Amino acid sequence: MKASKKCKALIKHYEGVRSKPYKCPAGLYTVGVGHLIGDGKTLPWQWNRLFTNEEIDEILSQDLIKFERGVSRLCPGPLTQGQFDALVSFSFNVGLGNLQRSSIRMKTNRGEKESAAQEFMKWTKAAGKVLPGLVKRRKDETALYLS
Repeated sequence: MKASKKCKALIKHYEGVRSKPYKCPAGLYTVGVGHLIGDGKTLPWQWNRLFTNEEIDEILSQDLIKFERGVSRLCPGPLTQGQFDALVSFSFNVGLGNLQRSSIRMKTNRGEKESAAQEFMKWTKAAGKVLPGLVKRRKDETALYLS
């Protein structure tokens, strides 16, 4: 299964899109939708430029392969496109390791879809604080999961 246009739009909306390389809060060189350039410590000259929307979309598609495969491996049961997209977006944000350990995954794999959808809202904190942006994102992922 592949991430849909709706999934990619949701990820871009919440992650942000940068057409020029920048240093992320961790001090690593990044471009597009959170794409780490090389090891992030140096900016190769060929990356020091403005990227087109098409190039950013292609980089995102390549980055999503890891998350698409991870969701397919961790949640092998039949998923709707909405469930798959929500899990890919969630994983892109928190990582596949957190998906693997989450009650979202466990309940999805047991077929408890309604209950699994409620679990997204447990993932709204960063550094112990509830972040309004994460609350909105999780609500959108929940709606996508249930669509």
